Amino acid sequence: MACDTVPRSGEVCLTVPDIVFQGSSALTLDGKGRITVPARHRDALAVLTNSQLTLTKHPVGCLLVFPRQAWVSFREKLLELPMQADGWRRLFLGSAVDVEVDGGSRLLVPPELRDAAGLTRDVLLLGMGQRLELWDATRYAAHEASVMASPMPDAIQDFVF
Repeated sequence: MACDTVPRSGEVCLTVPDIVFQGSSALTLDGKGRITVPARHRDALAVLTNSQLTLTKHPVGCLLVFPRQAWVSFREKLLELPMQADGWRRLFLGSAVDVEVDGGSRLLVPPELRDAAGLTRDVLLLGMGQRLELWDATRYAAHEASVMASPMPDAIQDFVF
């Protein structure tokens, strides 16, 4: 249950920080620009946000998919940035669209956002902690190859694998 109500005995109140989205799901964008939300994310999204999401552009060429609570937190941080960040604020806020998962567990991706991320048919939905990313499958493969070809950041080199 979301935390805007009082939990009953035995119920757990979930918030965005309680949920960690991870893993990838290969999906197909239908002719109307919809994807089916994978079952492993569907329940968490329904509980957390009543299936209300916000989509916006990411500067690397994918779309950010925020549960509504996580978007509100991100948006507040953007609004606190100094004037020098207006270009980035414009990118995120100016392209943000509120959407809902429909009764068929589908999410409509607006045409302007599909175009911005190069989404055609084969897409990937990646769990990225408190948010998800929606990628064109081919674009993501190129991005991943580029990341793998680059040096590992110092912050990760010290991890024990």
